[in-house]
Amino acid sequence: MEMWTRRKFFVSSMVGGALAGAGRLFGKTLGLEEGTIYRAPTGETATGAATAGGTRPVMISSANGVNALEKGMEILKGGGDTLEAAVAAVTVVEDDPNDDSVGYGGLPNEEGVVELDAPPADNIRRLAKAKAVPPSEITALVMDRPRHADIIAAVRSTGAAVRLISDGDVAGVIHTADPENSDVDIYMSTGGAPEGVLAAAALRCIGGQMQCRLVLDTDEKRERAARMGVADPQMIFSVEDMVRGDCLFAATGVALGALVSGVKFRRHFIETETIVMRSVTGTVRIIKGQHRQLEKFHLD
Repeated sequence: MEMWTRRKFFVSSMVGGALAGAGRLFGKTLGLEEGTIYRAPTGETATGAATAGGTRPVMISSANGVNALEKGMEILKGGGDTLEAAVAAVTVVEDDPNDDSVGYGGLPNEEGVVELDAPPADNIRRLAKAKAVPPSEITALVMDRPRHADIIAAVRSTGAAVRLISDGDVAGVIHTADPENSDVDIYMSTGGAPEGVLAAAALRCIGGQMQCRLVLDTDEKRERAARMGVADPQMIFSVEDMVRGDCLFAATGVALGALVSGVKFRRHFIETETIVMRSVTGTVRIIKGQHRQLEKFHLD
């Protein structure tokens, strides 16, 4: 993924000129006086100051950007570049950990829509916005565990549907990559670390976003993580962090599930169903096997 600097983003989208170069048009419309802050009914904020040349540049932001505007206007008052002023103003908001609109405390993250540290209800609303549907049309899959009571309540508070599963968390993550057939839009739960890596391997093959963090709630777990090379116990792992390069994912059903069928004992053979994926090609294969050499199975 190409990383963009703030300057490149502003130049490409012309936002710099829109924010800081509105000039006389907005100055006249808003009736701004030098050094004043104007708060519009919609919550937008603007500030204006006459420059040495007699023009009155204007910067406009949402209501949380008052301090940011003041920083940008300092640059403009001193004859600085409008783009530098816009970048400086945006940086103030981005560096504020208590501001959840963008940047350090922001939602969503640079990869997409949801963020692990965001409240579940916020993630549901943002996912709904990205899909251009109301939250009531979003379905979240959650493991049916007492520890997930808060997640379930938060999701339901948005009007979204909750589907509970007793097990099969790897399959649950995979279902999010095929919402048209699974009717699952997002998976929210805590579970085993090995299952998390397996799910990441599957998403590496078929596409999708995933964020997770190790739950290191005991000294033993923290020491074990340190021995395994985990330097930052608060690190958020993405799919690319857990699975790199070409990978294969394979899973054979044991019990009947939504992803693959379980083992079936026929009269002369044992039937299995396996799903196989590959990251390089994105190919997904469903393989049905008939096993006639029953001695290779350890059957009681």
